[in-house]
Amino acid sequence: MNAPVNALRLENAAWADAQLRVSVLIPTFRDDPCALLKALDQALAPVEVVVLDDGGGDDVLAERIARRIERMRVPACFIRLARNEGRARGRNRLASQARGGHLLFLDSDMLPDTPDFLDRWAAVADSGAAVAFGGFTLDQTPPRPEHALHRAMALKSDCTPAPERAKAPEKHVFTSNLLVRRDVFETIGFDEGFSGWGWEDVEWAMRVARQYPILHIDNTATHLGLDPAPVMAAKYEQSAANFARVVANHREVVSAYPSYKVAKLLKSVPLRGVWRPMLKRIALSEAAPVSIRAFAMRLYRAALYSEAV
Repeated sequence: MNAPVNALRLENAAWADAQLRVSVLIPTFRDDPCALLKALDQALAPVEVVVLDDGGGDDVLAERIARRIERMRVPACFIRLARNEGRARGRNRLASQARGGHLLFLDSDMLPDTPDFLDRWAAVADSGAAVAFGGFTLDQTPPRPEHALHRAMALKSDCTPAPERAKAPEKHVFTSNLLVRRDVFETIGFDEGFSGWGWEDVEWAMRVARQYPILHIDNTATHLGLDPAPVMAAKYEQSAANFARVVANHREVVSAYPSYKVAKLLKSVPLRGVWRPMLKRIALSEAAPVSIRAFAMRLYRAALYSEAV
């Protein structure tokens, strides 16, 4: 497959005559979604799969994805962009290519936890749900020393059961495993003013929650793509501007979040330029206990966010 001039589109043999209810939408940027595609190809539910390579620039990976798409039994389509559009715009583009009445956003580094994963989502779609989040786990993620910090933080704050998530429904919405009714997304898409990593999905959910109920269920997928600590820190640094955008537009909502409250407290602490780098050094230190590193990383993220509160 040759490198695209602007965008390349490949449809498999099953695409043209598909009858479906759910469009599974998978953006990828230099991550290999083939394990996920293989799992989805076992589904009996009436679905289609659309994969977007958001300007990753890896010809070998793009060729591998294209070959997998061609071999799939379920209707599938691969779109490859020459330039990166970003998380919000890329997902909006994916939605514009979908044909189903419901859109299921899945990250490329996810893997369903149960064989009936798509069947269960199809049943939720049949119920007419406006928005539903299925949650995620680390059940199939192999433990590696370089991912110890991310694993500890994710297990504490992200891998939560549906009843816990439902207490703050908009806060626990991520595009890693998210079902949205088409008319809802056509009314409320992702804000393309966000750039880099972080907060575009939660901010979207804040707007959605004003008009539609957000359902939380336990239909989980495993997050395979844990990051080493330096990558986590870089993502938090990237996300500070996005957090500021959320605060500017939804202060009444985000002010109830622990991350905001801690950031507010840290804002008044003097000599931030001295102690903030120290927090980062502790978080990145593999010699320190993971619990101490996780606490330091959370404080470091709050210190970054203190600029916006």
